[in-house]
Amino acid sequence: MTSHPEVPEQNAARPLAPGLYLVATPIGNLEDITLRALRVLRSADLIACEDTRQTQKLLNHFNIAAKTISYHQHNEQSRSEDLLAALTAGGRVALVSDAGMPGISDPGGAVVNAAIAAGIDVFPVPGANAALSALTCSGLATERFLFLGFLPPRSGERKSLLESFAREQSTLVFYEAPHRVLESLADVEAVMGASRPIVLARELTKLHEEFLRGTVAEVRAKLVSRERQRGEMVLLIASAPPDEGTVLPLSISERVNALAAEGVDEKDALKQIARERGVSKSDVYRELQRERARR
Repeated sequence: MTSHPEVPEQNAARPLAPGLYLVATPIGNLEDITLRALRVLRSADLIACEDTRQTQKLLNHFNIAAKTISYHQHNEQSRSEDLLAALTAGGRVALVSDAGMPGISDPGGAVVNAAIAAGIDVFPVPGANAALSALTCSGLATERFLFLGFLPPRSGERKSLLESFAREQSTLVFYEAPHRVLESLADVEAVMGASRPIVLARELTKLHEEFLRGTVAEVRAKLVSRERQRGEMVLLIASAPPDEGTVLPLSISERVNALAAEGVDEKDALKQIARERGVSKSDVYRELQRERARR
């Protein structure tokens, strides 16, 4: 890890140094804003926001008057040029998402890369993060974990991703939307088995914060019994037991090889695997190519 020999903004008595500041904002509870984040937001020449309306609520709450500009997934590339111009001129730009740390399943990567390439300092202003908050309170292993962002919205792609990590000896951490969570849990159960331990963290740091712990089947049953699913969610899946390799489903390439040993050509094998998994042949073929590319 590298560090600056001297970072003037670390001393509250000094002016904020020029550069790009990635500022974490609360994921629910406004008390989770840090003193440093407030000072940076007050001192910045410009605040780039995923949603200016959402950020304005935060700024109003803390009586911060600041110039804001939108920076979201639909204008990230073009707006990065505007922000880089401000930074190159010696500006102090703060980047925030609607909640949590910008750049983590949120916009941010384009302007960070542009700033680094231009030799502009990029400063982290750490704070709340849903994935880490859920992980530390999950009760699952925290020594090794993989954060994989949002699960794919389509079942075939979702199953392919889950199959890729079914044998992983790390806790898996995903974000998921409430309207897809039941379908996703059904796919987790189909790929990893009904007895795999999971945790579903919902509405973190908010009034109705909840941790649902149990097997996939148990947590899914709890949700099915509810009238509707609400709140942003973090899904954590326990690592595969060391001896589970003999009972987990084969990867697609392994299944293709097994069928080839029975005299089935690859084209027919892909059709058969698609039927077995309830997905399209094209989904199976794409995942086979991904598996082969990872070798």
